[in-house]
Amino acid sequence: MVGICSFFKNNSAQIPYENQYQLRGMAVLQKFQGKGIGNIILNYGEKLLKNMSIDIVWCNAREAAVNFYKKNGYQIIGDAFNIKDIGIHHAMFKKLDS
Repeated sequence: MVGICSFFKNNSAQIPYENQYQLRGMAVLQKFQGKGIGNIILNYGEKLLKNMSIDIVWCNAREAAVNFYKKNGYQIIGDAFNIKDIGIHHAMFKKLDS
């Protein structure tokens, strides 16, 4: 295994849609990063959610990962925040097209 992502049924109070899932964990082994594996994994997960009629996927993105999510169609919502012992994060979301 070189990468993983996990999604959980969870609503963000900042996003006014009922059918939401949270991207809770996303990782690709360092030596495999930059090869498009993260995009493949994320897009596959989003496709599964879309097939389940989910409207929104959201996440708390580490500051270093914000550009990755932006390139995949995610938008920042709200202000940056700090998670103790981990660092600065941004809440981000993507509307899954019907």
